[in-house]
Amino acid sequence: MKTVFSIQAVSKVYPMGSVSVRALNDASLALGAGEFVVLLGASGSGKSTLLNLMGGLDTPTSGSIVYRDHSLARATERELTRFRREHVGFVFQFYNLIPGLTARENIALVTDIAEQPLDPEDALRMVGIEALADHFPSQMSGGEQQRVAIARAVAKRPDVLLCDEPTGALDFRTGRRVLEVLEQVNREFGALTVIVTHNAVIADMASRVVRMSSGAIVEERRNARRCSAQDLSW
Repeated sequence: MKTVFSIQAVSKVYPMGSVSVRALNDASLALGAGEFVVLLGASGSGKSTLLNLMGGLDTPTSGSIVYRDHSLARATERELTRFRREHVGFVFQFYNLIPGLTARENIALVTDIAEQPLDPEDALRMVGIEALADHFPSQMSGGEQQRVAIARAVAKRPDVLLCDEPTGALDFRTGRRVLEVLEQVNREFGALTVIVTHNAVIADMASRVVRMSSGAIVEERRNARRCSAQDLSW
């Protein structure tokens, strides 16, 4: 398996007035192409911080993050912007759709700057909501908005798909449908898919589970028998 991310002894410290908060502490991890990885932990465990560092949304205080053969820890803001634009798709808990744009237009914001994008309607078809192409976010349910967000993320054909609590604002039935879509994207595109969650049940569908606590990686395990999203219950 080809390594996509090599993360070595990474720490992140945030200054908060007269004190410093250590959000990530000496984390080391290697992630490969096509993996479906769950970063599991309670709020404050450091999992979202690690995801943001992998996505080039932030830089580490110390340590090394290498994407293929490019150092993200030493990259300029311009280089990080290019990295995000060309290689990473993001899915967030609260969708981050622009209210005044339709589903198609929200996706076009990404496809207009990508090198070899999917057509917005093809991306919507992939997540099963092509009929909503001309709907605004206010005309869609939470699950439908999240599927638009996933379609936007995959429309650029990313090498890496980073998802921060993608089911956190959804009910069980809708959340399972969203996970089915992420599972499909991982399978069909072969993108390294990383999901941050506090829900231990979701870990059952991962190829690898990385458990975090107090800013540190405390356990790594591979699932010999992965279940599908359809089999999840919580």
